[in-house]
Amino acid sequence: MNKTIRISAALVLRPNGDTLLVRKTGTQVFMQPGGKIEPGETPVAALVRELREEIGVEAEAAGFVPLEHFEAPAANEPGHVVKADVFVLQIGDVPLHPSAEIEEVRWISPEAPGNIRMATLTEHHILPFYRQAVRVQRD
Repeated sequence: MNKTIRISAALVLRPNGDTLLVRKTGTQVFMQPGGKIEPGETPVAALVRELREEIGVEAEAAGFVPLEHFEAPAANEPGHVVKADVFVLQIGDVPLHPSAEIEEVRWISPEAPGNIRMATLTEHHILPFYRQAVRVQRD
């Protein structure tokens, strides 16, 4: 039986449409910034805290737009499943300061991410869902 981890994640977007991915220290895969929701914490409050701790971004709760709920195998914890509340956050060209457990940050195009190893949640759920939503808006 898999153990469940509740997380909150952000699809952080720049005006040019690129999205931010992060890689934790000692890991190989990139994922959306975010993290575990602490007891008594709302998903948005968890994101505000995690973005400040992980990449030095000060975000207001009102800036997060709900995207969807997803479930996928945890990228860095075998035998665990993540249940993710995912939100969109639009930001400008603010400086990022990777800290805490974040070793690397990378901006990618959601349409053409390139040859980058991504967490299942990112590669097979969040980015495809977002790409489809953008296509629907265009049509």
